Amino acid sequence: MLWLAIFFLVPLGYLAYQSLQSGSVDFGFAFTWAWGNYWDAIHGYRAQFVRSLEYAGIATVIALVVSYPVAYFIAFRGGRWKNLLLLFIVAPFFVTYLIRTLAWQTILADHGFVVHTLQNLHFLGSGGRLLATGTAVVAGISYNFLPFMALPLYVSLEQVDPRLIEAAEDLYANKVRAFLRVTLPLSLPGVVAGTLLTFIPAAGDFINAQLLGGPKNHMIGNVIQSKFLAASDYP
Repeated sequence: MLWLAIFFLVPLGYLAYQSLQSGSVDFGFAFTWAWGNYWDAIHGYRAQFVRSLEYAGIATVIALVVSYPVAYFIAFRGGRWKNLLLLFIVAPFFVTYLIRTLAWQTILADHGFVVHTLQNLHFLGSGGRLLATGTAVVAGISYNFLPFMALPLYVSLEQVDPRLIEAAEDLYANKVRAFLRVTLPLSLPGVVAGTLLTFIPAAGDFINAQLLGGPKNHMIGNVIQSKFLAASDYP
C-alpha cells in the first residue's frame, strides 16, 4: 500500500492539482481552479479520444482472439514444452518496445512482402499502402501488447481442473459444449485481466501511432506527449 501511495497516488494527485492551474511557462503557473482545462481537453481533442478507444478496443479483441487458442494449447497440450512455449511468448520483451515497433515499419513498408502479397490477392489496390493508416497502428498495438493478454489467459486456463472437463464429457457433452460450459467460464478471470492489461495501456499508447500511423492517426497519447514535451502546456 505504501508503494502504491508513493509511486501512483502521489503523482496522480499532483497531476490533478496541476491540471487546475492556469498560466504559461514564460510567466509561471498558478492554481486557479481552472476547470475549463478539462472542457478544452475533451472538446478540443474529441477525435483523438475516440480514435484511441477505437484502436485500443480493436487491438484488444485481436489480441484475445489470437492469444486464447495459444494459451489453451500451452495449458492443455504443452506438456514438457510448456516452459519453452511460454518463453516464446515473452521473447519479444527481450527487445525494446521502440525497436519492435520500428520492425513493423519494415514489415508494412510500401514495397515490402506484405503489401505486395495483399496487392496480388487484390485485398489492396495498386498503389495502396498500409503504413500511415489505422490498420498499421492496430497491428502494432496488437503485437506489442499480445503477451499481456496471453499470460493471464494461460494462468487462468492452467488452473482449470481437467477432471471437470472429463466429467462434462462423461455426461455426454461434446468438445464444444464442454468448452462453453466448463472451460470458458472458468477462464473468464484471465480474459478480464488480460483485457484490462491490454486495453488500458493501449489506449494511452503513442509510439505506434507516431511511427506507424502518421499525423492523421494520432491518439490522445500523442497529444499529451506534444503538450508536455513540445509546448510545455502542463495544465
